[in-house]
Amino acid sequence: MRTTVDIPEPLHDRLRDRAERSGASIRSLIVRAIEQAYSEPKKGECVSGPPIAGQGKLGPAFPGDENPHDLVFS
Repeated sequence: MRTTVDIPEPLHDRLRDRAERSGASIRSLIVRAIEQAYSEPKKGECVSGPPIAGQGKLGPAFPGDENPHDLVFS
C-alpha cells in the first residue's frame, strides 16, 4: 500500500544519513520503526536471564533465616 507522509526536512535528513550508513533504504527504516512501535506483545515467553546484568555478589541459593533486606541491599 502506498501512503504519502509529510516528513519534516531535518528528520528526513537524519533518516537519509542513517540509511546511507546502514546500507538500508529510508522505506525499510520507517517500516521497521513502525513494526517495532506497533508489534503485538509476545505472550508465554520464558525469561532467559535477569533483565539487568549485575556486578555484585550472589546471595545464598537457599536462604534460611537471613534478613531479605541484607540480601537485597548488601
